[in-house]
Amino acid sequence: MVTIKEIAKAVGVSSATVSRVLNYDPALSISPAKRQAIIETAEALNYETPRNRNRASGQTAPSLLTKLVIVHFLEPSDEIADPYYIGVRLGIETRCRDLRTEIVKVFHSDALPEAGLLAGASGVIVIGKHSDHEIAWLKQHARHLVFADFDPNDDALDSVFSDVELATMKILDALKAGGYSRIGFIGSHERLNDSVQRFAEKRCAAYIDWQRKNGTFEPDLLALADCSTGQSLRLETGYRLAHELLALAQRPDVIVTSNDNMAIGAYRAFQEAGLSIPKDIAVVSFNDIPVAQFLTPPLTTVRIHSEHIGETAVDLLLERLSGRSYGKQVRIATELIWRDSCRKPR
Repeated sequence: MVTIKEIAKAVGVSSATVSRVLNYDPALSISPAKRQAIIETAEALNYETPRNRNRASGQTAPSLLTKLVIVHFLEPSDEIADPYYIGVRLGIETRCRDLRTEIVKVFHSDALPEAGLLAGASGVIVIGKHSDHEIAWLKQHARHLVFADFDPNDDALDSVFSDVELATMKILDALKAGGYSRIGFIGSHERLNDSVQRFAEKRCAAYIDWQRKNGTFEPDLLALADCSTGQSLRLETGYRLAHELLALAQRPDVIVTSNDNMAIGAYRAFQEAGLSIPKDIAVVSFNDIPVAQFLTPPLTTVRIHSEHIGETAVDLLLERLSGRSYGKQVRIATELIWRDSCRKPR
């Protein structure tokens, strides 16, 4: 029976490194070539983990992710419009490229994917929001299932996401500390399970909760779109909603937008109205897409680590293939990046 020590000697690394690679430790920093060498050496020597050797059924889980299906909640044109979701997908694809995994991409359409496509894959990673009906169908037809950038609120399912509600609360606390009093919000209602759920989108709900707790809630400061999937990602939606807030008798002194694309649209509306950012009106947003730092002025925004979300989704899938039998939910931390579009509290 081959040991981890023998694999380590053959590859020229420590036993600890071999153990962490074979257990798919996402925190391990190692080159893709070295990782692949360890996996291939372990396979060549017919190494089995203690978990697999001790399984009563005698069946062993695959040691490699050979084929992955990515199921996306967006259409290709909508994904192209938002670099954030491109980042999630690229995180998945980069990690799979290191593992030499075949990838099949299924973008949103009116029909569900072919059941045989899912059944023939080692696992499925689902990007974004999906209805209860779609989740039930995916659970039925996928061997292993991981949700990326969406928490289906099912302890049995694997998911990786960022807590945008907590991030929203932190933004609002910081704006209050910075002296802002009239805080507007541009976003959208939630669209899920084939219906529009008013005020249910997580950032919007957190904004309302915070304002009510502080005794400062004004419904007029909310500008929300009843939008189909993808429309909330578009610049023109932010542009239109910004005009609604500018039409108020007393406009906000700062706007929080639910994503950077909406912020870009709002920038145009404010600049066309002759307003200076942040002197006349400040802007804070979410996602920190690459263009955010090149706007005039550069955009203050919450950095959500989209590529790490994608990478972690693959690692969760690898854990399942290695024998983990319980659900696991991973929260990726966010970071508020202060730039010149908003006054930073002292």
